[in-house]
Parts: sequence; C-alpha cells; structure tokens
Amino acid sequence: MPPASTLTSRLRQLAPEAIAFGVIGAGNTLLYLAIYYVSMPIGPVKASILATVVTTTLAYLANRYWTYRHHTRTALRREYTLFFGFNLVGMLIQSGMTALGKYGFGLSEHDDKLKLLAVTTVGIVIATVFRFWSYRTFVFLKPPVDGHEGAITDMDATAGFAELSAIDEPGSAANLDLRPELDPR
Repeated sequence: MPPASTLTSRLRQLAPEAIAFGVIGAGNTLLYLAIYYVSMPIGPVKASILATVVTTTLAYLANRYWTYRHHTRTALRREYTLFFGFNLVGMLIQSGMTALGKYGFGLSEHDDKLKLLAVTTVGIVIATVFRFWSYRTFVFLKPPVDGHEGAITDMDATAGFAELSAIDEPGSAANLDLRPELDPR
C-alpha cells in the first residue's frame, strides 16, 4: 500500500481534473435530462440515445479544451474516436438502465416519468465513473514530463492497457508521471 503522502499528492493532482470533469458532467447531465424529458414521446430509449449524442459532442470539446488542456495532444481523430467509443459504452450503460426500468420494471413514459428519470440517473452515475476512468486512461494521455513526450504521444489504447499492467515495472510508461521526489528509484 502506498504511503499516505504519496496518496495525498496523487489526489491533489487528480482533484482539478475531477472538479472540471464534474462541472462539465453536471452541465451536460442537466442538458441530457432536459433533452431526454422533452424527447420522451419518441420513446425513452431513443430519447436517451438522442440526448447522449448531443451531450457527447459538447463534452468532448469541453474536456479536450478545459479538463485535459495540459495533457499531451494526440491526433484529433484518435481522441475523438476513442472518446465516442467510450461514450458508446457509457450510453449503453445509461440506456440499459432505462431499458431495465421500462421493460424490466414495467415503467411507462406516460405514467412513470419521474421513476424513469430516477433509473436513468442511476445509469448516468455508473456511466460517469466509467467515462472518467476511460478518458483519463486512454483518450487524453498524461502530460509530458522529463523529455518523454514522444513516448507518451505515441501511446494508443493498447498501450494504455499495457501501462495499467506495468505499473510496478521499472522504466515503464506508467512511471513517467512520477515526480522525481516521489520516484522510488
């Protein structure tokens, strides 16, 4: 288990990202719920998908240019594709919860709007945790340090998975974000 000072330092580095991500997420959630509520007559699952597509586009721009503005820039196509891919998984989580409410619990968009909103909100919370982790790990790469910008810029989703498994390996990309005073070597 890492020492408390290392954990505290890591949380201090993570806090600004989490706060910016949360602000963007809160605004997008309100917009999502408004679009969802207004478009519910087309069907709750379709309304969920429509709301997700609109808010995903806005979230990508906001996260790229605010939350992760200090992270290494990679090809826009790469980031956009991964962002939308992970958002698709998030949308499936959210829409799956909506479908569970509609078809599993028998909730009606005419009689049970607030209950459907509540079930959808639970899906949003689960999907949000997944999205934060996936964006941070695979889409918006860690900021460059110690002249290793090229190594980080060349990373792709596969390298992101490799990074997760190589945290304890000396010299791995997983250790590039360690400040010299925290480096155990």
